[in-house]
Amino acid sequence: MTGRPNTRDVSKRDDGWAVTKPGAERASAVLPTQAEAVSRAKEILANGGGGELRIRGKNGQVREQNTVPQGNDPKRSKG
Repeated sequence: MTGRPNTRDVSKRDDGWAVTKPGAERASAVLPTQAEAVSRAKEILANGGGGELRIRGKNGQVREQNTVPQGNDPKRSKG
């Protein structure tokens, strides 16, 4: 990691709720509901070592921000 925090945004688009990384051209995922997008964003952050999740309302304003801890990634185990 380059010293920057691992961050994902969940925001409304015409085709659903998008999970995006700031500065990225494409969404990591687009899901039909905000709850599904939040769940997917948490998975992505946990698998990437944890980070910050910003949930935006339909108006685009950040309405909630959470820290997601590092997940238990079995790929790091021996075997």
